[in-house]
Amino acid sequence: MSANDFRSGMFFSAMGKYSNVIIQLGVNAVLSRILTPADYGVVSIVQIFIEFFNLLADMGFGPAIIQNKKLTDHDVQVIFRFSIGFATVLAAIFMLLGYPVSIFYDNQVYIPIFVILGIAVFFFALLVVPKAIIQKRKDFKTVNTILIFSGIIKGIVSIILAFLGFKYYAIILGSLVQAMMNFVFYYRKAKVSAKVKFSFEPIKKIWAFSRNQFSFNFINYFSRNFDSILIGRVFTEGALGYYNKAYQLSLYPNTILAGIITPVIQPIMSEYENRRDVIKDTYLKITRVLANIGIPISVFCAFAGQEIIFFIFGNQWGQSVLTFQILAVSIWIQMIASSTGAFYQSTNRTDLLLFSGVQSMILNVVSIGVGVYLGSIEWVAAMVVVSFSINFLVNNYLLMYRVFDSGYGELLAELKKPLVLGALQIAAFMLLPTLPFSNFVNLMVKGIIFVAMLVVGLVVTGQLKEMLRVIKK
Repeated sequence: MSANDFRSGMFFSAMGKYSNVIIQLGVNAVLSRILTPADYGVVSIVQIFIEFFNLLADMGFGPAIIQNKKLTDHDVQVIFRFSIGFATVLAAIFMLLGYPVSIFYDNQVYIPIFVILGIAVFFFALLVVPKAIIQKRKDFKTVNTILIFSGIIKGIVSIILAFLGFKYYAIILGSLVQAMMNFVFYYRKAKVSAKVKFSFEPIKKIWAFSRNQFSFNFINYFSRNFDSILIGRVFTEGALGYYNKAYQLSLYPNTILAGIITPVIQPIMSEYENRRDVIKDTYLKITRVLANIGIPISVFCAFAGQEIIFFIFGNQWGQSVLTFQILAVSIWIQMIASSTGAFYQSTNRTDLLLFSGVQSMILNVVSIGVGVYLGSIEWVAAMVVVSFSINFLVNNYLLMYRVFDSGYGELLAELKKPLVLGALQIAAFMLLPTLPFSNFVNLMVKGIIFVAMLVVGLVVTGQLKEMLRVIKK
């Protein structure tokens, strides 16, 4: 597999991710000025459960289909037929789940919402096989074109409904429309059929891989959503709205940068399954690139948190500012960590991926529980940062020692210069006096300082040409 495949994949992945982030930011900027934090709290609670059912729908089949080179077209069609029945069962269970959820959160509004989104769960489950087929073909252009188009339609539908007074239903119905559109587009492009005789043999071929992948996803779900579950139950829906707004905003750098690389890694690197040296070299180079950008961005977001929140979402989201500034500390860690799963997959070590997920879940649950006990969303954010930091060390131990037969030394060598870039950013913002201008002007000033210090840092550490050379390769 040539470097051109990686560059082509990253180009279309970047096109899709960047466009989608711009669309999401634009839509959120409008909706955040129409809907209330409590409205977003309701959506956040529902999102917890729909994410869980979406990972149930995937069952690890998507990555397994991509990784397994021995599957025939007939095998894939059998798996698709299985997914139709499975999708029907999942959708029905999700619709009924609205009743216990409404009792748990003491709000009857969840009953009709779960009925509506049960349809979205059905279409997401049907989408898994057609999407995996397109990804396996390395047709990244189609994947990202669909991402952009469906995102635009979802945004338009949500904004129109919000203006019409649909409150949280604006976002929920927009998600339903997007799920239906995605399935139609992928199904037509993949041209997969369910008109085959069912057999468990094709499922057995991918079960060992998909079982570990699914188990990791299952565990990672609770690890990533336990904070929202507890905040929504112990605090208020408004507090959950403020917390999730900060948390989602802290994920944008990861989506913009690491998000363009991660979808490309497994389809490309699976060709090098037996060349651990090639995969390790790729991981270290990607780590260097992400750290060079991620560490300075973490510093920038921590110092410009108020301007970012107020400019994008409006002054009513002031209670999200400190939480966002705390979470910003972990942005670079999340960026690097987000790519590790694809390297476990590429080396067929989903067993270690599962182990990393188990320890991550335990640590996250304990940390979030401590944060909730301490009584504020800011404490929850601080404990999440602690958990992410420890998970980063454990995850890289598994990769560097167990997968690549190396050690922390090579990883630290890649992080030394990026840490210098972060130190320069901290020094610049610490010396910056309080700015008396509007949020927009203050943000522009801090943005200019960020870019200027990033360029200076790359030059001082001798990485400017190196960064360009790595990206080119």
